[in-house]
Amino acid sequence: MRTEVHVHGNLRFLKGVSSAQVESGLRPWLSYLDIDSVEEARSLEQEEPGIAYDTAARELTICWTGEVGRNFHRCVEESMQTLGPLTDGTTVVELTYYHDDGQDESQLIFVGPTPEAIHEAQRRRMIDDVQYLLGRHFGKEAIDRVTSVVNELFDQDWSDRERIGELQPSEHLPLGRNKHLH
Repeated sequence: MRTEVHVHGNLRFLKGVSSAQVESGLRPWLSYLDIDSVEEARSLEQEEPGIAYDTAARELTICWTGEVGRNFHRCVEESMQTLGPLTDGTTVVELTYYHDDGQDESQLIFVGPTPEAIHEAQRRRMIDDVQYLLGRHFGKEAIDRVTSVVNELFDQDWSDRERIGELQPSEHLPLGRNKHLH
């Protein structure tokens, strides 16, 4: 069964990273799409750029919609993990699946140079989300208490990962969204 998916994100790379390295990192995704190069990665939505690498800016822009099957997420995740060490900082790539029943399912893939950078980006994202949600109903003192607990949870999570030797977090945060184009 095929599902429509939209992938959106921008990855900025370290100085000296070549377009060949970026394309090599994207190989699992490109192979899944049965295409040979980034230039062929066109979106189903004509107004979207697809997957484009700007060598001068050292930035990969992803705004791509396509019809995919079950193994798609694994291929994109593998590509992002390969590209992570080449990035200039941590960013988020969002995948939004549009199911036939009208339900949307979104997942985030955090892409970054190190497991520590990814973990800190996840912490910041969670704290921002919690503060936003609680800010509608509670004051700063209550929000600070909850934020403190979130920080403790992330510290414990990192300690647990170090203890068991799992230093490559690969988290997918489900989000509720309505279909939209960028």
